[in-house]
Amino acid sequence: MFNALVVNKDEESGKTSAAVTQIGLDDLPHGDVTVAVEYSTVNYKDGLCIGPGGGLVRKYPHVPGIDFAGTVEESSDDRYNAGDKVVLTGWRVGEAHWGGYSQKARVNADWLVPLPDGLDTRTAMAVGTAGFTAMLAVMALEDHGLETGHGPVLVTGAAGGVGSVATAILAGLGYEVAGVTGRPETADYLKSLGASQIVAREEINETTKRPLEGETWAGCVDAVGGAMLARVLGQMKYGASVAAVGLAGGPGLPATVIPFLLRGVNLLGIDSVMQPYDNRLRAWQRIASDLPMDKLEAMVQPATLGDLPQLGSDILQGQVKGRVVVDVNA
Repeated sequence: MFNALVVNKDEESGKTSAAVTQIGLDDLPHGDVTVAVEYSTVNYKDGLCIGPGGGLVRKYPHVPGIDFAGTVEESSDDRYNAGDKVVLTGWRVGEAHWGGYSQKARVNADWLVPLPDGLDTRTAMAVGTAGFTAMLAVMALEDHGLETGHGPVLVTGAAGGVGSVATAILAGLGYEVAGVTGRPETADYLKSLGASQIVAREEINETTKRPLEGETWAGCVDAVGGAMLARVLGQMKYGASVAAVGLAGGPGLPATVIPFLLRGVNLLGIDSVMQPYDNRLRAWQRIASDLPMDKLEAMVQPATLGDLPQLGSDILQGQVKGRVVVDVNA
């Protein structure tokens, strides 16, 4: 028997409850590889799955945790052997399939990636889905022409998980980073990650009747969407790109096509869930080489399985800063 955070739903009231519970190997879903989980993280989706479900959880009881890192215990797939270190993000694990908030997990081999040289399992989960997504965004911007020296790169929602890692990566690569935040108290934190400019959310969160404003940003990692993304599109430099990674400000986009037609602006959609294997490897290798690990450590707050019900609520309220690393064995 081993510990897992199990979420149950009362069919009459529709309310969910989460508690650390003992389960066994026979309780785990089918899969090719059984992993002794060492660390997981807390993401916005995890908050939904711990609490109201948000339409993500198919059936209860459920074990959330959309990412994890650990050691292979048993494998029926030739690609992995007992003792291999692995990391998992995406593939709707923690949503439709039981996830990483457990001391053991069983998953399909296709969903795993070998832990790259230079990273241990704790560091991999300090990165987690948020950092993996941030690196995918930076790679997409560079693939579409972003270079240092062309001007500041904007990061919206900069104090969140994706924004924090994106800020550290971009600054470490030599880009001038402008971080947008609605929490003034996070300014020093963002500067410690390498942001050279802090932009108050209210300065950029309102729609404008002008389809184009001054050419300000050489690139953007946007975790907010909504009115802020619409405003940012009109402030991009000619030929610049915005990598859209989130919708904290809502799914709507009250924008015009003018920035695309007159300035050649690119809006790049970043999906981390179904990302092809080769690009996953590329992103994790870039993380190992390009993410300043001292900056990463400064983002981390530790947690245990028992902390997760409260953290799930906190992240839905925007009260979690940086990266939460969950030691499932603590």
